[in-house]
Order: sequence, then structure tokens, then C-alpha cells
Amino acid sequence: MTETRTDAVFLNGRFHPGKGALRDAVNPATGEGFARFATATLDDVTAAAESAERAFGTWRRLPVAERARFLRGFASGLEARQEALIALQMRNNGKPRFEAEIDLGDAIACFRYYADLVEGGALDRGRVVLPDDGFSGRQVLEPYGPAALIVPWNFPLVTTAWKLAPALAAGCTALLKPSEFTTLAELVYGEIAQEIGLPEGVLSILPGEGAIGAAMLDAPQIRKVSFTGSNATGTRIMGAAAKRLLPVSLELGGKSPIVVLPDADIETAAELVCGGVFFNAGQICSATSRLIVDEAIADDLIAALRTRIRKMAVGDPRGEIDMGPLTTMAQRDKVLGYLLTARSEGLDCLCGGTGAMGSGFFIEPTVYLDVPETSALWREEIFGPVLSVRRVKGDEAAIALANATDYGLAATVVGGDPARANAVADRIDAGHVWVNTPQIIFPETSWGGFKASGIGRELGFGGLQGYAALKHITTPA
Repeated sequence: MTETRTDAVFLNGRFHPGKGALRDAVNPATGEGFARFATATLDDVTAAAESAERAFGTWRRLPVAERARFLRGFASGLEARQEALIALQMRNNGKPRFEAEIDLGDAIACFRYYADLVEGGALDRGRVVLPDDGFSGRQVLEPYGPAALIVPWNFPLVTTAWKLAPALAAGCTALLKPSEFTTLAELVYGEIAQEIGLPEGVLSILPGEGAIGAAMLDAPQIRKVSFTGSNATGTRIMGAAAKRLLPVSLELGGKSPIVVLPDADIETAAELVCGGVFFNAGQICSATSRLIVDEAIADDLIAALRTRIRKMAVGDPRGEIDMGPLTTMAQRDKVLGYLLTARSEGLDCLCGGTGAMGSGFFIEPTVYLDVPETSALWREEIFGPVLSVRRVKGDEAAIALANATDYGLAATVVGGDPARANAVADRIDAGHVWVNTPQIIFPETSWGGFKASGIGRELGFGGLQGYAALKHITTPA
């Protein structure tokens, strides 16, 4: 039975009836809606921006230890809802249970990390030695102000934590626009805000489609914009922000390489290749969807991949599976379009190449061999479980091919000699490179890319600095 949540707009510390259009939350394993929610209106955006501005003056001056206490409250609130949120991620995103567990753990860790970071004095940058002994200098990080946070559908809870935790820690207030496809999980942040007594106006949650995000950017009270999503939308957001010279953080697309050197262990490489492109059904901006393998071991690795992929269980997340469906019908259809392109180009399909399994939004794990560099499958972000393979001879050729892309978000290097593998990693143009390890991301690390993969960094100290400006104070010595 479909339930309707009419109070899906979080504003001034409580939920309100949404007066915008009704949206369906869909189970991608079946293609059926299981809940409805009412969206925000442009008037809600105006009210939220005004509320955020009113709250900012008090929130920014709140003792850091108090802000840290609220951040830990968010972490504890997520932890207390663990089973319900995991089940919702499985139902609304199509994630296998183990992936949903990882997501929730990441979100919890992020809030705790930023609580510790600011409580440890990260906003006070300390004394600065000046060339004239008659003067003394010091530097502090001051929050920008009300921030517009626009998050995607592939990692609800997680990408929100990556933005909301450092924004609140820095002293900003926040307007959050969740994806219209995965809104229900994000509403938990409003529930927790009520429980922990977060002051009114510090956080607003405004469900809806693109017009809500656009209105947030137009609100004169907004002083910072952070967006994760497609390059096309990121370009529009940057253009809108430029009109008011708003600082912008953009975490956009990728076409990341996984480079397998000739001394790599075959089974380790096969495991990392599959994890890098089939985790979350390939719906991850850092998906290593370009396999660049040395010709000396290419045949052995391809055989190992075929064996491993044939054993993968794809299906409804309620079962014991390795990969679930794509989250939305539109994304499934987009990926199917690339599979049709592959057929028209006559690409050599090792496995997969079709949709599958009835009414759900499923795509088989797919691998194409010897894909030309001119192919759309090699050049463009597919955002699905599709791997393109090319063979190279030597490390120099592998590095050149890895860097021959418009993107620069992430990469993986696999090799038997750690020194050699790290030397290759040092020369790849990417914001985060893994060497002989899965795509593990800790809150203490840095996340963001080069070239068309975006602007700015999330996580780590850089994530905090993204919501604050450096202020220098000069006084007589």
C-alpha cells in the first residue's frame, strides 16, 4: 500500500505540509511506488532563506563545543535509526544490504569527525609572523553564511553528511535540497534536528525538483553553494552563482581509470576492477569504468573477470545479492542507450550488454573489450555497471591513456611492486588515487577532482574550509 507523507518540508525547526506537487518514492527492484511525499514551494524557499539568515548570527557565535555537541547528536540519531535507514536505502535505492551499511557508517563517521575537528581548534589558524616586529598577526576561519546544499540520488545520507557536517561545524546555516528520487531518507535529518533541539533556522529541508534548487541560488540571503551531481547541472549552477559571485563547490562527474600493471596479482586485480565499477551498480562518480591493463597480463585478467562476473548475483536487495538495480528508470534507460551504441559500434562484449529481470531497473554487469578511444563508452560517464577495457604496453602508455580524459576525479593503480605502483599513481591527474586497495573513503581524506570533475574539496580540513573564509587580524605587537 502506498503511504503519503504530507509533512515533508522541514522549516523553522519543525515539519510542515508540502504545498508543491506530490512525488512518488519508487522501489527500483520492482518499478513500483511505495510512498508519496509532498514537495516544497518557492515560498518555502524564501521563508527558509530568511530563517537561515536570522539564525546565522547566533549560530556562528555559538561556542564551538556546542556546535560539536549538535554534530554528535546527528551521528547518534543516525545510529539509533540504523536498521530502518538501511532498509529504506535498500528499498528506495536498490542497494544491497552491505552497501547500505557502508553508507550509513560513512555518514555517522563524518559528523563525528567534524565535531572533533572544530573542537580541536581547526577554525583558529593561529599566529602569523610578520616582517615588522611592531605588528602581530593572527588568522581565523569565519563562516560564509547561509549555504545552499544540493545533493544527488546515488548516495543519500552520505553526500548530505559530507556537506551538512562541515557547514554546521564552520558556523553556517543550511538549506538542503535532496534529490526528488530519494527524499525520504534525507528527511531523517529533520527528525534528528528536532530531537537534539537544533535551533530554528539552522537547517531547512526543501524537497522538490530543479526549480527549488534554482530558487535557493536566487535567494539573496545565500552566501555559499555546494552541489554534487551531473556536469550539465553543475554548469547551470555555476552560471547562476556567478551572477552574485557566490563561492561554489562542485563535485561533478568522472571517467576514472583503473591501471593494472604487468606485475599485478591477477585475483587481486579482478576483485578491485569489479568493485570499482559494479559497486552501487556503477552509479558512483568515481567508478573506475576504464580498465587500462598491460598487454602482458591482459588475457589472464580478462579470463578472471569473466569467471568472477558470472558468479555475481544480481537482483532484489531483499535477497543475497552482489549488485542491485539502478535507482531510477531514467538512469536505466540512459545506460541502455549506451549498450545500443556499443552494438552499433560493433564492440566486443565479454559479458552482459542487456537489461534484465522484468519490471525492475536492472542492467547486467557488462564488459567491452578493446574499446576504441573514440567511442562514447570510453569517453563519457555512463553511470552504470559498464566497463570498457584497453590494453597497453608499458607504464608510460598506461599513464598517458589514464590522463587522456576530460575528467580527473579518481583512479586506482594495481601492481605487485608498491614503489612502482605509487610512482604511477603520482603521475595520474586525479583528486584521489587508490593503490592496491578498494575505494575506501575516510572523513579525514580529501574528495574532489581536477579538470571537469569539479571545483573545491569535500571531507578533511578542505571540506571545512569550503564553508569559511580566511580572516587576518593585524594589531600592534
